[in-house]
Amino acid sequence: MTFREAFSIIDKNRVSAKSDIFSGLTVALALVPEAVAFAFVAGISPIIGLYGAFMMGLITAVFGGRPGMISGATGALAVVMVSLVAEGEAMGEGQGLQFLFATLILTGIIQMSAGVFKLGKFIRMVPHPVMMGFVNGLAIVIFMSQLGMFKSGGEWLTGSSLLIMLGLVLLTMAIMVVLPRINKGIPAALVAILVVSAIVIFGGVETATVKSFIQDGGGDGIKAGLPTFNVPLISLNWETLQFIFPYALILAAIGLIESLMTLNLLDELTETRGNGNRECIAQGLANLTNGFFGGMGGCAMIGQSIINVKSGGRGRLSGVVAAVALLAFILFGSEYIEMVPIAALVGVMFMVVIGTFAWSTFKIVNKVPKSDVIVIVLVTGLTVLFDLAIAVFAGVIVSALVFAWENALRIRARKSIDEHGIKHYEIYGPLFFGSVSLFNSKFEVKEDPNEVIIDFKESRIMDQSAIEAINKLAEKYQKEGKNLHLRHLSQDCIRMIKKAESICDVNVVEDPDYFVAIDNFNKYKAAEG
Repeated sequence: MTFREAFSIIDKNRVSAKSDIFSGLTVALALVPEAVAFAFVAGISPIIGLYGAFMMGLITAVFGGRPGMISGATGALAVVMVSLVAEGEAMGEGQGLQFLFATLILTGIIQMSAGVFKLGKFIRMVPHPVMMGFVNGLAIVIFMSQLGMFKSGGEWLTGSSLLIMLGLVLLTMAIMVVLPRINKGIPAALVAILVVSAIVIFGGVETATVKSFIQDGGGDGIKAGLPTFNVPLISLNWETLQFIFPYALILAAIGLIESLMTLNLLDELTETRGNGNRECIAQGLANLTNGFFGGMGGCAMIGQSIINVKSGGRGRLSGVVAAVALLAFILFGSEYIEMVPIAALVGVMFMVVIGTFAWSTFKIVNKVPKSDVIVIVLVTGLTVLFDLAIAVFAGVIVSALVFAWENALRIRARKSIDEHGIKHYEIYGPLFFGSVSLFNSKFEVKEDPNEVIIDFKESRIMDQSAIEAINKLAEKYQKEGKNLHLRHLSQDCIRMIKKAESICDVNVVEDPDYFVAIDNFNKYKAAEG
């Protein structure tokens, strides 16, 4: 390596570290109101939400499978936690929070187990239309969540208050649009927040700030000490497990789906590839830690992750900086962070919405199959109305059913009789549960000659339903005193048939050469004569 190459690598590392640090600071500022808001949704203290965001962010940044991805307290999990906390409180005052922490410990164990058993790979089964519906729905959800910032005391802003809020939001967005065109090395989101904050603070502009937002929700502020270790104060018995396990399973599923979907999205944005199984383990470890150290828990945050990536944060350092900066705000800088105007943070999130939404959806509506359009709309709607987990499951199921239906219609049979009087069925298309009925309709058992060959050169036997269909077809030919031969079975098909022999009598003659069938046919003719 030459000196020039060495200095080039060092220079690139410096640029990368600088981008990670600035983007991490931007993310930390945007994390504060979101963590607080989601804590209010779950019915717990804002400090618990901030602790959760800190521990989730730090642990997943260090151990996660996707450098640059940000995790923290999220709304998808908060809406489940609110029921958990409420039911726990009904069992005794203060118990709701203890049950939440115990549930997070179990959630972490489930998520870590998913990573250990390599279940993260199943995210590859999510079709692209589901991904598009997911990002569109999430963009709408983020947009709708920010509309609540235009309220004060539960009432919509009006008059000058509304105009000031809108003006500051638009100014933030304008800075984020213009600044990168002047100099791409400057962290536009961070600069926008600082500029708008300076205008509000030094200009004496009356508008909502982080402090007023917390006070409107019933909180006192974000200043606190370090999180401390505590074992949840609940009774460890079968009744407790029966209560928390369903919640833990739901939280684990939602958390992993949202995290792995975000990981896939960032893979596309950065043209790199993360490790889904490693991310499962990191998410689980972070939630487990939250359960013992009094945090809210959470999962990957698509909005904050996109802010980070768009601001230049591609390495693990960006996530570490965001988490450490958030802790510093809690310990030392609470009074300064509480002065940041909500409008600046809303403006940043609106830019995230614009960057998240798949605008190409409108261009491809008339260019892709109608079924894909239906899946996109379905997943978008369910993400907005319910949550990500339900939307993704529904999208995958619908896509799978459409795929099965389309492939079921592709089974075809080309029929011919050779010079020896042997009838050939050349099968095209996959043979599986969906195509069995159409497959059976192709055969004319009573009218066929005594020797029949089914050629699977252009087909594959896919499942047990296909094996059973062949077995029943063979039985029909046997009852008619006719011989059935299978040709060109792939090795996996042969293995499947041999496995099926233990549970059903697969009455077929497996000959490697067509001439065996011809010889059998000639012997049959000779015996008949």
